[in-house]
Amino acid sequence: MPVKSSDPRLKTAEPDDLKEITFLDSTIETIDYALYDYINEKYDIHANTNKGWKKVPIIWATAERAYQIKHNKDLRDDYEYFKYPLMSIQRDSMAKDPSFKGTAWAHLPPTSLYPGDPKGGVIPVAKRIVQNKTQNFKNADARRKYDQYNFPKASNKTVIETIYIPLPTYVRLTYKLNLKSEYQQQINDMVQPFITRTGQINSFFIERDGHKYEAFIEQEFSQDFNAPTLGENEKYFQTTVSIRVLGYLIGDGKNEIRPIVVPRENAVVIKIPREHVIFGDERPWVKYDKGYTKE
Repeated sequence: MPVKSSDPRLKTAEPDDLKEITFLDSTIETIDYALYDYINEKYDIHANTNKGWKKVPIIWATAERAYQIKHNKDLRDDYEYFKYPLMSIQRDSMAKDPSFKGTAWAHLPPTSLYPGDPKGGVIPVAKRIVQNKTQNFKNADARRKYDQYNFPKASNKTVIETIYIPLPTYVRLTYKLNLKSEYQQQINDMVQPFITRTGQINSFFIERDGHKYEAFIEQEFSQDFNAPTLGENEKYFQTTVSIRVLGYLIGDGKNEIRPIVVPRENAVVIKIPREHVIFGDERPWVKYDKGYTKE
């Protein structure tokens, strides 16, 4: 339990000031899930149907048809056709643009910070004090100087563990969000939140596994419908929303051979041992004024 004091010099960290953060690698799938979860949970699009005010389901368009049928049977009718309104999302393109750089501009190879270390890791992201090892140094100094363990005296021998990660690689991904319905009123209810939710700007942030990415909604909302044809085909209204995500990748995914999180500890004490000469059975040499001779 930290001790509170009115003296600002004795201010201690409250329990809420420290927080353990689980850090996982950032992959292409991480960015896909971050955008999907944000639209599904944060936007939470609803529309007026013949069964009342219902949530519009969203699917990942690249999934196999057999999987979609078995995974969620409510998406299709008895003839295995989709029930509208419906939203689908897919990744349209991905580019690694050298001009798009985040915090780390320079190229840092995995072993540039510690040459010869196969673990890699070049970007420090967190630090913490290793309490048990720091306590061992403090007790050793107190035992040597005061012949007492846990002597109340400050020590400058602190063991700090620094967490390193590989250099992030920044990428730009473009997604297509297709909104489709059978009625004009439904498509209006679905499109309007994507225009007004971000206010006068068109950007928002998405998160997944402790990573945060910035996303932008493009200005144009392309529309497609076949209502004026008055044919026998099924009437539909469709709007495509383009979303551009500025993301980053950390590690090689499942092909990574190095650890994503690399902990390293600082050097607290540097000791250089003195050389000792060990003689055999013969007596050592003694220096006299006229030269060297045996004693």
